[in-house]
Amino acid sequence: MFQKRLEEKKPIYLHEFLYPLAQAYDSVAMDVDLELGGNDQTFNMLCGRDLMRALKNKEKFVLTLKLLTDPEGKKMGKSEGNMINLDETPDQMFGKVMSWPDELIVPGLELLTEVLPQEIAKIENGIKSGKINPKEAKIRLAKEIISLCHDKNSAEAAEKEFEKIFKKKETPSEIEVVSFSEGKINIIDLLTGTAMAQSNSQAKRLIIQGSFKIDGVAEKDWKKIVDVKKGQVLQEGKRKFKKII
Repeated sequence: MFQKRLEEKKPIYLHEFLYPLAQAYDSVAMDVDLELGGNDQTFNMLCGRDLMRALKNKEKFVLTLKLLTDPEGKKMGKSEGNMINLDETPDQMFGKVMSWPDELIVPGLELLTEVLPQEIAKIENGIKSGKINPKEAKIRLAKEIISLCHDKNSAEAAEKEFEKIFKKKETPSEIEVVSFSEGKINIIDLLTGTAMAQSNSQAKRLIIQGSFKIDGVAEKDWKKIVDVKKGQVLQEGKRKFKKII
């Protein structure tokens, strides 16, 4: 990493050199026997191994784990907007997995599920040969993850809900409700007032892109005055729904 930075003539800061030492001293302070971490932390963890040997004459073992990365090699996470939180609902988990690129199917099965390596190899070969549809494999991945975080019944229900929304183009069985006054209002104020958008500029962009719908009808005029009524279903994108009460 540092070599690449030097080649690109980008500076390397002092705290970047001190960080491995600070992390290494954690191992010494806690007198650990084994440290587990992502393979991006190999150098830092080995520093702890050396420091443990020097200060305590003790061996510390290091176990690195493969990271789940996107096709560009970036770690899956909050900054990339593709992570799954453990406290999310089965429907949210299912939708996020289905939005992942196909390249994450096999690594996802390897790192996030209890599917046996032999079966994962068959799935991988099936996708490459065209015998297995990547979408079906991704559904399997989503259900495996949800079964571990919730249960199998929740996984089955999440699949049915996903098919209902995305294949049959129906509204979800359960929709978040939002209190909003009836009457005529500018469409941008409707989006921001119901938190379907966080700002006027975002609301305008969603409308122009055709990403915002009222009762299933796309609204593309950001200057439009709409008539808000009780029971209307607002939709932003494919997964965000709200019902006006």
